[in-house]
Amino acid sequence: MISQIPYKKAIDIVLVILSMVSLFHLLVLTEIIPYNIVWAGKINSVSEMRVFEFFSLSINTVIIFVIAIKANYLKWNVPVRFLNGFIWFIFFLFSLNTIGNLFAATNFEKFVFTPMTFILAVLCLRIVKEKQGESK
Repeated sequence: MISQIPYKKAIDIVLVILSMVSLFHLLVLTEIIPYNIVWAGKINSVSEMRVFEFFSLSINTVIIFVIAIKANYLKWNVPVRFLNGFIWFIFFLFSLNTIGNLFAATNFEKFVFTPMTFILAVLCLRIVKEKQGESK
């Protein structure tokens, strides 16, 4: 069933979602969006929020680069085994994050980020299961 999701569409959707999430985190970092609605409502100060948001932005950036390399949008010479290993890791990360979001203190995280991380996990699974040479 997961193989029925077109590979290129899975790649593009992940890149769009992660770009939007990065924009969201930039808005939190600049305090346009209040930081009490992220990180399960557990952030206690602006300085703490900055650390968490920089961490989140860094992770999102790395994931975007890895997915873009896997899709050959970036022509970097990175072994496919490394890319796939990292994508398996982020699949598990998004899966665990989905479970964690179900127990978040804020409804925003529960009802917005739970389905989003679930979708990202499914799409990452689709991307990592692409056989070498079939993506063209």
